[in-house]
Amino acid sequence: MEVILFSLIQVIHIALNLYLWCIIISAVLSWLVAFNVVNTSNRFVYMIGDFLYRITDPALRPIRQFLPNLGGIDISPVILIFIIYFLQSLLVGFAARL
Repeated sequence: MEVILFSLIQVIHIALNLYLWCIIISAVLSWLVAFNVVNTSNRFVYMIGDFLYRITDPALRPIRQFLPNLGGIDISPVILIFIIYFLQSLLVGFAARL
């Protein structure tokens, strides 16, 4: 039973790492689009941006509703990254107890 639980914790940890990288890439891509470094009229860039928006927005939207308006600065990805790091540390602590 412990082997199955440990394997499940590892899979969740890997999934959180992948989601963390998606958040980082989405934030960098949004900056590149905002400063006209990349153009969303390019079909490939649009597809990547749309995919990243669709997978990160459901987690970022509640954080954005909770945060006050800071003008043009969106710190919700940073807060979500902290939450993911917290969850990962909980998982590692739980796995160490096994």
